[in-house]
Formats: sequence, structure tokens, C-alpha cells
Amino acid sequence: MTVKSTAQTSTLFSSRLLQSIRVMSVCLGVAVLSGCAQDGSGKGIRSSSDWRNSADPIGAFAAGPQYVAGLGLIDHPLANQALNQLGIRYKWGGKSPETGFDCSGLIVYSAQRSLGLKLPPRADDIAKFGDTVSKKDLQVGDLVFFNTLGTRYSHVGVYLGQDKFVHSPTRGSVVRIEDMKQRYWTARYTGARRLDPTLLASR
Repeated sequence: MTVKSTAQTSTLFSSRLLQSIRVMSVCLGVAVLSGCAQDGSGKGIRSSSDWRNSADPIGAFAAGPQYVAGLGLIDHPLANQALNQLGIRYKWGGKSPETGFDCSGLIVYSAQRSLGLKLPPRADDIAKFGDTVSKKDLQVGDLVFFNTLGTRYSHVGVYLGQDKFVHSPTRGSVVRIEDMKQRYWTARYTGARRLDPTLLASR
């Protein structure tokens, strides 16, 4: 009688343990899906040491450090937010992942989400913000500008290091990483700016 009772107890315990594991798995799955939905990039939520200093902590939290092949770990909130948009289609005048991005739309969206900065919608106006940076002093997160339409600051991207930058190029393409050493970009490079959220907030 004792053996039978022990066996029944063991079976009941195993059944309840299995049920608890299933419930926990479902909850974990829901949490993961919720994280992806909140991020809006399909890549989930990542942590960042910068979020506490951001005017938009949720946006910075969603744009945590990312590893990029050939570049290593990118740990700058603006660069990471722009990288979160890789693969989003180009859309002239687009300002969100849902509509698509043009070059300045990607920068405006990423700066707002990661740094809490409200930048103007045109690349040539964005070029008036921040501090001028020489090409040899470029750092991850700097804005890089190009003359692609006959005006000095008609195109903009975010520098990632090692002569790479992320941008939304042109109609029919998507947000992608480009090499500044390519002849096309070398010939059209016009300068860089470094955004400082603390200084820009007072403007």
C-alpha cells in the first residue's frame, strides 16, 4: 500500500512539474514576442549602459550594443538605433520603420529614439547641428555628409568606424552599411558633425 501511494505521489508531482514548465515556457515566449513588438525592429530589446543618460531612455534601451561583422561591438546609442533599421526599405520623405526611410528620415528617427534629439527633416539643415569633425578624427556615432544631388550636404549617414557608415541610400534600396573608401563615396564626402545631446538641448 505504501509503495502504491509513493508511486502515485511521484506521478502526481511529475505531472505538476511538467505543467509548471509548460506554463513558464509560454510566459517566456510571450515576453520575447512582446519585446520584439515594442522594439519595432524585429530584433528584440537589448540593454545599454547609455539609457539612463538619454532623454528617451526607452529608445536608447532598445538600441543597445550590437556586434557587427568586421567592426566588432558597436556601443553608441545613435549608431545602434540606426543599425536596428537595417533592411528597412527606402522611402522618399519616410520617417519611420513602418513607412520606410530616406537618408535624413533615418537620422531624425534614430536621434529622437536614442538621444531624445529633435532634428530638422533635411540633411542640409541637420548639418548645422553639432560640432565639425575632421575625417581623421571620426568616431562611431558621428554624422557623415555627402554631395549626391549637387548640394554640399544632400546625403547623410551614421559613422560606424573603419570607414563604414549606415544609411538609407536611394529609391529601390534598403537601409544598409556602406564603405566610405569606395570611389563613389570618397569623391562625394563633404564633412562630418558630432552631436552632443547636452549642448543641443539648450539651442
